[in-house]
Amino acid sequence: MSASAKPETNEQSVKTSQRRRAPAGAAVLQEDVTQAIRAAVFAELAAVGYGRLSIEAVAKRAGVGKTAVYRRWNSKLPMVIDVVSVVAAQVTPVPDTGSLYGDVRDLLEAGAYALRHPLASQIVPDLLAEAARNPDIARTLESTIRDTQQNISTVVIHNAVERGELPEDTDVDMALDMILGPLYWRLAVTRGAVSSDYLDRLARAATTALAATRK
Repeated sequence: MSASAKPETNEQSVKTSQRRRAPAGAAVLQEDVTQAIRAAVFAELAAVGYGRLSIEAVAKRAGVGKTAVYRRWNSKLPMVIDVVSVVAAQVTPVPDTGSLYGDVRDLLEAGAYALRHPLASQIVPDLLAEAARNPDIARTLESTIRDTQQNISTVVIHNAVERGELPEDTDVDMALDMILGPLYWRLAVTRGAVSSDYLDRLARAATTALAATRK
């Protein structure tokens, strides 16, 4: 993907996803119940992992009947997909600081916050392990987390191109890997510490490398 076209924003993407999930016909789903169930899914994923996750346990934790869950999702996979996509969209706003360095630094700050979250730090490695065994989960993670981050990165790169900070042929996919790849390795794999100074240095390294990169 190149930086030549600006994609729909993160907010637009979430609204589109919500419209697709809107119930057809009879009753309108209560948003407070939906949010309670999502919170329960998140907590259950952190507690027992995807493999042992059950609709029954989610319903019990949310304080609702199983019917309330099934009215929203027909199985646990789409339920988890929904929660992951909503959380990914909420924790990663599109930065617009006026400079590539500032935008990359904000992306890293948001990414570090998400990966250091006590629940997310348990959920992400578990889902990635499940993805290695389950092609459906692998495709889902790619089309939710990866696509969400890619949309945001495309906006960042597009803005940098417009400001003359990057060439028009900047590879957005490579940019995303260069910006967030080292952070994920540090937090999710090696479990190393991430200080503000580390994020500053990582942002400088990423922006310098991006400016020197050509397809």
